[in-house]
Amino acid sequence: MTEWKEYRFTDFVLINPTVKLPTNEQVSFVEMKDLEDGKRFCFPSSTRNISGGSKFEDRDTLFARITPCLENGKISQVKELKNGKGLGSTEFLVFRGRPNISDTDFVFYLSRWNEVRSHAEINLDGTSGRQRVPKDCFNELVLKLPSSISEQTAIASVLSSLDDKIDLLHRQNATLEKMAETLFRQWFVEEAKEEWEEGKLSDEFDFVMGQSPLGTDLNETGQGTIFYQGRTDFGFRFPSPRIFTTAPTRLAKPLDTLISVRAPVGDMNMAFEECCLGRGVAAFRYRDNNDFYSYTYYKLCSLMEPIKQFEDNGSVFGSIGKDDFKNLDNIKPPKYLIEQFQKEVKPLDDKIILNTTQIRTLTALRDTLLPKLMSGEVRLNYDLND
Repeated sequence: MTEWKEYRFTDFVLINPTVKLPTNEQVSFVEMKDLEDGKRFCFPSSTRNISGGSKFEDRDTLFARITPCLENGKISQVKELKNGKGLGSTEFLVFRGRPNISDTDFVFYLSRWNEVRSHAEINLDGTSGRQRVPKDCFNELVLKLPSSISEQTAIASVLSSLDDKIDLLHRQNATLEKMAETLFRQWFVEEAKEEWEEGKLSDEFDFVMGQSPLGTDLNETGQGTIFYQGRTDFGFRFPSPRIFTTAPTRLAKPLDTLISVRAPVGDMNMAFEECCLGRGVAAFRYRDNNDFYSYTYYKLCSLMEPIKQFEDNGSVFGSIGKDDFKNLDNIKPPKYLIEQFQKEVKPLDDKIILNTTQIRTLTALRDTLLPKLMSGEVRLNYDLND
């Protein structure tokens, strides 16, 4: 086995490397919202003219340097940039491997290690709520790391194999959801009948508005019931548990549809397990059969336009209340059609649920292995090629 050496982080990793962008054409642009905790890769969401901001190349690591994005795990490798180069938020630090010293994929996993993230968090500087990590703070971070690029590559390969499976399951889920959305649109939008009953949202769905427990009853150690204050922890379909309460107030049942009711209004998820709802979330279920979670989810997806109008209601912060939900106009399809749709789409959603369970298992395994591999507690056998 090769030697591990102490490195200053800035001697091991290139931070904000020079990137020359093409002139006279738009380039790929990555926003902070394009990064999602738990997903290794992020992708550009638009193209823009060249302007100020961070510059990077494919497979560089984008590291959020502003609170709360840093604490929320917005650290990803970027891919699929036009001509392999792109531009992004000024709130990114860009990390890349140093030639002949470090592997770029290893650098990504290194940047997700708590030793690096914690160092960044304790060096946040600036006014409350807009604190940023200064680039120079990494001059003070010293870590013992593998000097062999072959060993670095082997470590990254093990972690990448888990991330590749997680990514495949995420992509399957996105495809399954699009299939279900297409079916809903065909059945209930394109084939809607004039004779279908007109009513209000409360005629078809029961819902619970959240109420926050006391702050003294909250914890991040897993004690009590999962608590969601708002959409901060929302992900694809299901939120990620982070905060718990020992004195739950308003509860959502497993597979209830969750909607954020405070700015931003209208973000949606589904409860994976029983959870406590804060003031920023409401939970919905189909009144005639609480097990019709698929119909509930896709029906509320179809009503997002009138719901999101409450985001811009003239107040400082958009919000939607209990009476607003009750009085939303709603077309009620015949029950036999709802039952047929639920029967048709339930297997798709059940596959999404199964995939999500696997994602959580693989994520836990990856997150357990990462610090052990980064610290050298677990060593790998590999071919020494360098």
